[in-house]
Amino acid sequence: MSALSPNRLPTLAGLAADLAAGRTTSVELVEAALARIEDPAGEGARTYTKTYAAAARAAAAASDRLRALGQVPSPLAGLPISIKDLFDVAGEVTLAGSVALDDRPPAAADAPIVRRLRAAGAVIIGKTNMVEFAYSGLGLNPHYGTPGNPFDRARVPGGSSSGAGVSVADGMAAAAIGTDTGGSVRIPAAFCGLAGFKPTQRRVTREGAIPLSTSLDSIGPLAASVACCALVDAILAGEAPTSLAQLPLAGLRLAVPQHVVLDGLAPVVATAFGRAVRRLADAGARIVEAPMAVLGRVLDIYQLGGVAAPEAYAWHRALIARAGHRYDPRVRSRLEAASGTSAADYIAAREFRAARIAEFDAETRPFDAVLAPTIAVPPPRQDEVAADADYMRLNGVVLRNTTIFNLLDRCALSLPIQAPGELPVGLMLVGETGQDRRLLAVGQAVEGALAA
Repeated sequence: MSALSPNRLPTLAGLAADLAAGRTTSVELVEAALARIEDPAGEGARTYTKTYAAAARAAAAASDRLRALGQVPSPLAGLPISIKDLFDVAGEVTLAGSVALDDRPPAAADAPIVRRLRAAGAVIIGKTNMVEFAYSGLGLNPHYGTPGNPFDRARVPGGSSSGAGVSVADGMAAAAIGTDTGGSVRIPAAFCGLAGFKPTQRRVTREGAIPLSTSLDSIGPLAASVACCALVDAILAGEAPTSLAQLPLAGLRLAVPQHVVLDGLAPVVATAFGRAVRRLADAGARIVEAPMAVLGRVLDIYQLGGVAAPEAYAWHRALIARAGHRYDPRVRSRLEAASGTSAADYIAAREFRAARIAEFDAETRPFDAVLAPTIAVPPPRQDEVAADADYMRLNGVVLRNTTIFNLLDRCALSLPIQAPGELPVGLMLVGETGQDRRLLAVGQAVEGALAA
């Protein structure tokens, strides 16, 4: 285990209360985060591709001065936040974890989500490392290094938002902003012992972010708790950061699908998931084992070539022609595999997806949320994914459960459920499309029951 256990991280509300009471300052919080980033014995050099030390210190000092004058724009004011290395920051080249984009023009403006964070008073402390172009769930990056998992440095951190997860778990940021196309927020959250929220895709603007799949990309937070995720999500969505509804767990109907998501669970995952479900039942939740066979059928979309792969190839094909030799070979090979997908197959895949979404919407209507293990296995060791065949196999295993719900256009939340001394395991809650705040409220009730 790391010296700083992810399960003992301060919440954003707790940090905001400390700032309000004068127990700490933004300058102190930022200096502590920078010290961890710069610690040569830590993971900072692999977790961040760029840090804004001078700008963060200036923003923190300004935040403290404004607070002294009674000006606090949001509960995020003065808190150090990391952003994934695919969001535009004005005047900088956006690299997306690659070296193939280093000759592109600097961004003309901040991405909207960066502007919203700044307007909320957040201190942007740096850009976090990621899988090149966000195209894997394991978290490896041959260009900038791979940050070690906070529970066991020999294990992968999860991807593609690898640095995002480690930045929070190791105390290098109070919260992190990642993206999720097939699980890239929930996977590192689960592997790093954090809460992670993937919103409904249309909820947060993706302008100013390098795309992977225009149909599936979504932007969400990784943080210490559900309430932390809800606060950051509201700001990313351009909403007022109001408190979640307080829902009693007793009486909530929670469905546990019997197709696909429980297949091939590692013993530590099966144990943690079963224990969590029993605790929720004991606390009064109504647990329903539901077939939900559509979860198996939705994966048949890959027989048509899928949606994400051809959309990604469409964006990358010109860059590959110009600078393909600079790509991570494992990323390039997967992108190029979609080069043969026809327009007819792509259209058929989109129609297939729409039909499965309608089926799943009808099946989940009676429930408050769907429960599943976030990932079927604990974080693999980095040496277990050294060979290409093992990398491809385990990448598919890690992405399976999360990707299903991207394809079904759902909001989804991952919560840590491992016991002390166990490898990290995530519990995924899936809500209805567009019912993000409702899902977060359900998640808060679940989190409270599991903690109790």
